[in-house]
Order: sequence, then structure tokens, then C-alpha cells
Amino acid sequence: MSQSLGRALQILANLGEGERSLDQLATELGVHKTTVLRLLRTMEAERFVRRDAAHRYRLGSRLFALADVAREQHVVRDVAAPHLRELNQKTGQTVHLAAWDNGEVVYIDKLDSVRSVRMYSQVGVPAALHCTAVGKVLLAAQPERQREALLASIDYHAYTPHTITDPDTLRDELDQVRARGWAQDRAEHESFMNCIGAPVNDHDGRIVGAVSLSVPDVLLNYDQVLELLPDLLATATAISADYN
Repeated sequence: MSQSLGRALQILANLGEGERSLDQLATELGVHKTTVLRLLRTMEAERFVRRDAAHRYRLGSRLFALADVAREQHVVRDVAAPHLRELNQKTGQTVHLAAWDNGEVVYIDKLDSVRSVRMYSQVGVPAALHCTAVGKVLLAAQPERQREALLASIDYHAYTPHTITDPDTLRDELDQVRARGWAQDRAEHESFMNCIGAPVNDHDGRIVGAVSLSVPDVLLNYDQVLELLPDLLATATAISADYN
């Protein structure tokens, strides 16, 4: 671990015990005040710490937001686990679970196919919003203002010849996702892979995650993948029911 990162983490741990002054933090870390102040300024700018009128430091709002996301992801992952295993065993195909994390859609669970073909996706890594089934499911669920802001900020990288590369086309596809209740990735992120994704809802109907099935075209073509849609939707419904 880098020295600066280690000190920043120690600052957070100390502030977790209560507010501190600059002098107190410098003493506790055993370093000069200027070193601590440099770290605090960066952490304050990113809202990991906040400073009051008396120049005492406390944990910042960014940490509470991250804690909420981590708690929600943990709950969704635990609730979904047995249903993901059942879907994986029934279909033999790769199963993903994804959720929002600080403005990105991130894979929070993955069960590999029983076949030898493997996907590049990894737990903890962001999913492309414009060309993955889970990305489209979660993007489509965002309120209009946030959705439009995201559409404007996406890097429309063309991963394959089938990748959507402009906001208007993606906006139209998201309208379809909302209307039918599931999303597709027809060789848009990986040229040899077709995926379908469906939303996971909480008791208020808010979409808190997305589950997907991914199948290489050497095993099933797109129409055959669609034959697995009832299994996928049943899994998403079962996870939603248990989550509530």
C-alpha cells in the first residue's frame, strides 16, 4: 500500500471514532501537519471528510453514500445468490448480477458457464452502459433527467460492428427496454456473445439490480438465447420477491 493511501485510510479510521483537529490527526499519524493538511484538502474536495467552522474534521457525505451502496449491493447479492445458482445450473450458461455503484453499473456477482467458453467480465468491474444487457436495464430505469445526463456523458466506444454508438439510437432502445421489461446485447460488447438482462426490484418497485444470461454464439444463436428468456424473467421475479 502506498504511504499516502495508508495515511488517508488511517485518517478515515480515526475520524470514525470522532471529530479531530488538524493537530490531533498529525499527532495520531506521527507526521507533520502540512502532510496531513495536504491529504485532508484532497479528501475534503472529494467529500470524504468535512471541516466545520471550528476547523475540526468529521467524516464526509461521500462515505455515507458509499456505505448505502455497499449495504444495498450486499443485500441484493446475498438474496440473489441461490437463484443465480439455480439459473446457472438449469441453463448451463454464464449468469451475471449487476448494480449501480457511484454512477457506474458494476458486476457484483458472476457464475461462469459450464462450457469452456469464458467471458471477459469480472466482479467489481464496470459494465458498459451502451452495449451490455445489464447496463441497458439499469440505465433505462433511471429518472429522465439522470438518464439524459448519462446518455450525454457515455463514451460510445464501438466494441464490435453491432455496438450502439450514438445517444439517439440508445435512447430509442432504452424506450423498448422499459416497454418490454428486459434488455438485449446482440454481440454488441463481445462479437461472439449474445446476452439478455432483466431487472430486480425492491418492495417499492425501484430497480436495484439486473440479472443477465450470456451465451456464446457457438452454442446458441440469438433466437435460441431468447428461448431462455422465461427462465431469466422467472429468476429476476424470484429475486425481487425474496428481496422484499
